[in-house]
Amino acid sequence: MSNKITFKRNKIKKRIRKVVFGSNERPRLSIYRSNKEIYAQIINDVDKKTLVAASSKDKELTIETTNKIEISKIVGNSIAQKAIKVGIKSVSFDRNGYLYHGRVKSLAEGAREAGLKF
Repeated sequence: MSNKITFKRNKIKKRIRKVVFGSNERPRLSIYRSNKEIYAQIINDVDKKTLVAASSKDKELTIETTNKIEISKIVGNSIAQKAIKVGIKSVSFDRNGYLYHGRVKSLAEGAREAGLKF
């Protein structure tokens, strides 16, 4: 069962990455979702560098809830604030093969609320 799920996600991921590409003007916001944590990175694919990163494991985040959807929204807020400090205002969203639902959607909404455009 697990192999079918990862195979399907990787197939979707490849299809998405054909279109989504991070440049200097518009870097890529890539996410990774594990069972417990959620991670987000803003990546410049031209220079192959991570510009900004945030995760639910960060010490500076004050997470008082155990609800993973609310934690994802906090992480989205955090990555957007860090990106705006660096000077990034718009990104292309790479959902990394995950469905745009639940924690992925919550992270995107949190980033949009904090001022990031995609």
